[in-house]
Amino acid sequence: MSPEAPPDPLDFRPRVALASLSGEADADWARAGSEYAGAAFLGGIALDEPTREAARELVDRDRTEFLPADPVGFVDEQLAALADSPVQAGFNVRTTELEPLHEVGAVCRDRGAILEINAHCRQDEMCAAGAGEVLLRDADRLSELVAAAAETGATVSVKVRAEVPGVDLPAVARRIESAGGDAIHVDAMDSEPVVGDVAAAADLFVIANNEVRDERSVREYLEYGADAVSVGRPSDEPAVLDRVRDATEAWFAGEVEP
Repeated sequence: MSPEAPPDPLDFRPRVALASLSGEADADWARAGSEYAGAAFLGGIALDEPTREAARELVDRDRTEFLPADPVGFVDEQLAALADSPVQAGFNVRTTELEPLHEVGAVCRDRGAILEINAHCRQDEMCAAGAGEVLLRDADRLSELVAAAAETGATVSVKVRAEVPGVDLPAVARRIESAGGDAIHVDAMDSEPVVGDVAAAADLFVIANNEVRDERSVREYLEYGADAVSVGRPSDEPAVLDRVRDATEAWFAGEVEP
């Protein structure tokens, strides 16, 4: 008798994710939202010295950041704290170096978690370090990071944002797929149709984010072809999460006419 295949981390229900909030999205935060969401992306967390220095600079100007002495150990501890939770865990990470990405990828693999590379943060300090949004303009480097993460056997997502000047997001999606990525987490900003462009461009699991608050916003993203939606800043507001969960479940149950 062949061994049973491990569950697919992207096959979460309901198809609602909690999006990472730097310095706030920890295991307790994920557990609090597990009644409403099928997945939660913890973090973001800086893994290497350049991104950790950027995080320290962000803290100096009153932003919140996770800055544990051992970032990889912190990821492992936080994921372990969710081992008995129904929520599918993921961890959003920022790095310019491959070695810590290999280390945290192995942790995510062993914990059955999604490893999410941050190509989204637009803070000047993080971009100057070579992480976050700047990766969208350097497809070769982003592909290198995705390939390194995928080599570990972890399920790999990339968090991206729309409306970055000079960036063709569907082309970025194709590069992510070619490098071995599994999912793309799209902050649509004010360009919601880009979700449809990305979904058509690559065979990736698409999570749509930005102003997901109610049935109208959920339906818009799912009509564009998103496989799931995510909630950012209101992820600690039960009334919002309740509306989003109900709308998403109704859609996938076929109760809403496309």
